[in-house]
Amino acid sequence: MKICLYLEYYHFLGGRIYKKIGTGLLSSYRNQKIILSNLGIPFTETWDDSCDILQINTPWLKSIYLIKKARKQGKKIIIWSHVTVEDSMQVFRFMPLIAPLVKKYLTYAYGLADIIFAPTEYTKSLLVAYGIPTDKIIAQSNAVNLEKYFKDEKIRTENRKKYDLNTVTVGSMALVIPRKGLDTFINLAKIYKNNQFIWFGKIYSSLIVKPLPKELPENVSFKGHTDAVNEAYNSMDIFIFPSYEENEGMAILEAAAASLPILVRDIPVYEGWLIHGENCLKAKNEKDFEIMLRKLIENPELRSKLGKAARKLAEEKSIPTVSKKALAVYKKLLAD
Repeated sequence: MKICLYLEYYHFLGGRIYKKIGTGLLSSYRNQKIILSNLGIPFTETWDDSCDILQINTPWLKSIYLIKKARKQGKKIIIWSHVTVEDSMQVFRFMPLIAPLVKKYLTYAYGLADIIFAPTEYTKSLLVAYGIPTDKIIAQSNAVNLEKYFKDEKIRTENRKKYDLNTVTVGSMALVIPRKGLDTFINLAKIYKNNQFIWFGKIYSSLIVKPLPKELPENVSFKGHTDAVNEAYNSMDIFIFPSYEENEGMAILEAAAASLPILVRDIPVYEGWLIHGENCLKAKNEKDFEIMLRKLIENPELRSKLGKAARKLAEEKSIPTVSKKALAVYKKLLAD
């Protein structure tokens, strides 16, 4: 068995397209490479006629070309459904204008696969609603690398000093785009003025994304992209992820691996694996966020309890656990 693991534009211009972005897509791709290495399955990141399976991450135009080429040679096709119309709507300014076209294209592209990996049951349900046969879709987590993300008191001390953090600190890790819940994050900072709020993630040009407000609360800091991701998580006391739409939310798994208490918006994608009061807190609206965050700020025992449960969740979605499921899929696909 040999797999061609392909992420369009990953090598283009020396990787500049993906450099300094830090998206869940890129984290998932890196995890896929680790999974294949752990399983002892040979793989290449460029097309090779000797491959048995072509595994696509973003089915854009060159990927479609490779899919058709591989199909003619009798290869099997797997596509990861990292992109849906629903999670694209609040990214770039122009997305609502082309949403119908994007949906039509994605339906066509995903339909070319023998197997589609959907990060969650929720994403699977979206694809089924597009008209894609349910038996083609396997819900499988993007996984989390526990060797890369973990709680460490020494790292915490060093990075709280680095970022000048001296209060119960509320943090997030995501692209700085409206879909990620920037409005909620900033509004909460206005309410909890005695706490520090820190956000790590790439900040796009205002030409393509609605910009941050010109005036931010004094206790809010947007740090931009960081390569020191585990260090960033360890600098926080509470992880908040107020995103309006996700296919899984890689940052949640990473924060969980770092044993952080997690506060998220109550949206369908988290049903079944993020359990309110057990391994996270959920908020239905802005008032809910205010109430839940107050509970976390004022109750260190609750933070500790949820952080430990979050770490257990991360272990259940770790690379070794996901690797076993992936191997079974690969074997069955080649046997059919």
